[in-house]
Amino acid sequence: MKSLCILLVALSVISCQNQGKEDINKAKQASIDSMKVEINRQKVIDSMKTEMAKIQEEKRVESQKVVVVHQQAAATGTTTTTTTKKKGWSATAKGAVIGAGVGAATGAIISKKKGEGAIIGGLAGAALGTGTGAVIDGKKKKE
Repeated sequence: MKSLCILLVALSVISCQNQGKEDINKAKQASIDSMKVEINRQKVIDSMKTEMAKIQEEKRVESQKVVVVHQQAAATGTTTTTTTKKKGWSATAKGAVIGAGVGAATGAIISKKKGEGAIIGGLAGAALGTGTGAVIDGKKKKE
């Protein structure tokens, strides 16, 4: 009878130790997952800052127009030539493409089903990027 009690106590102690190790492993995995999410979020923020800087630079370059005036010696008239830079993509289009790329990458990283996660993330990212780009375009039109 004593041996049976000792055996039960020993089994309970061993099982409690294994449960503690599992809890520690789950806590470690949860912190790793939260760090991965934070890293991905920071990548998105950094890419948006980069794009905003590019847009500001393009806006600055676009605002500088070149005007060339040719005057003839006979003074019969003047010819004015204005050259402007071609318009590139709208902010809405850029936002959609960037959002789709970032969303697809994030979806593939986070999801267990990589293809499905990439598709869903790409669609969600494109929608958010389009909305953000539309807001930027609206602000540009007001200026």
